[in-house]
Amino acid sequence: MSIGVLIAVHGARESTVAAAVGAAPGLNVARRCADLSEALAAARAGIGSVVLVSEQPHLHRGVVADFAAAGVVVVGVPSSPDGADRLRGLGISHVLTADDDAGAMLSSLAGAATRVPSHEPAAEASASESEQRGVIIAVWGPTGAPGRTTLAVSMAYDLAVNEPTIIVDVDTYGGAVAQALGLLDEAPGIAALARASLHGALSEDTVRRHALQAAPGLRVLSGVTRADRWTELSAAALEPVWELLRTQAAVTVVDCGFALERDEELQYDTHAPQRNGATLSALAAADVIVAVGSAEPLGIQRLVHSLAELEAVAPAQTTPRLVVVNRVRAAVAGQRPREAVADALRRYSAVERVWTVGWDPRACDAATLAGQALGERAPRSAARKAIHAVAVAARTAASRAPAAAPAPTISRANA
Repeated sequence: MSIGVLIAVHGARESTVAAAVGAAPGLNVARRCADLSEALAAARAGIGSVVLVSEQPHLHRGVVADFAAAGVVVVGVPSSPDGADRLRGLGISHVLTADDDAGAMLSSLAGAATRVPSHEPAAEASASESEQRGVIIAVWGPTGAPGRTTLAVSMAYDLAVNEPTIIVDVDTYGGAVAQALGLLDEAPGIAALARASLHGALSEDTVRRHALQAAPGLRVLSGVTRADRWTELSAAALEPVWELLRTQAAVTVVDCGFALERDEELQYDTHAPQRNGATLSALAAADVIVAVGSAEPLGIQRLVHSLAELEAVAPAQTTPRLVVVNRVRAAVAGQRPREAVADALRRYSAVERVWTVGWDPRACDAATLAGQALGERAPRSAARKAIHAVAVAARTAASRAPAAAPAPTISRANA
């Protein structure tokens, strides 16, 4: 059976590549494309199993992810040694050398063509690598402001006392981590890392330049300043960021957005950007998920419904989960409020253990007003002590989680 090859190569090498593929047994030129848009459209139409691309202005990590989602193997055809490095930086694992002759090129191409694009981790980390890799704790909760950011900031501050910690804001609806810590966020750090990742320029130096120091041991990658900038945080761009952050800090705490829907796939026949891609990417990469809801009756109802949605995205069997109920008080949950919320979640969501944080407006308001974490502003407050216990439990659970491996790609293909 002949393998169809799409060619989206620019420059003088295009005709040489097309001639070599056309003459090779077992291969055929499915289409010679004028640009990446034509090649991507052909891939989504099922024309071709392999696409050859050269370095060109509109080629970035998101396009490579789109080809992979279409089930097409991407092979880089560089024009120079530097071009080969750039193509590898975009996540293309099959890259020819700049001086390959027709025979060598076809040999490499045949080897790549027999491999099926996979969204599974390429390889498990070795034991020594696992010991050195940091952990990722995702803090997520349903809509209604249950206190995700307060919890994430306070947890990160407490964990940073013992080991290097980075807190990342990927809430594309209303990120507030920088404001909670009293930082100016005119240039959101996570957006800068996402841009660098998209164009294959992500490095340790990128993190050092854009992570703000908020406290000893604690750095911050602030989120987008306006909700309409959500397109800057795509899942394809963030997936390499999580792997890099594991090497830059012992703990990465991610403040996620609330929504988990992939409605774009229902509204469009063609590919569309995912508004919630950043949150989905963080949840997929997380070693532990801290799901937080509020104690009011409406908050409990939202948490019950949302835990079912979370299970579909990140099953508790594969990603350990801590369920936290915030602002617990008798005024909204009746007598013995902690037992009441625990009983409700056990009955409707089969949650065996619920972590509760009491209603402590005085301490939380003081921390918000000062732009500080609870541990810094009100270290002896009841809320801080309860959140500290959650942080310790999450860190312990993350350490016990299976060896961290590269997160699976969030795409239409594996939805």
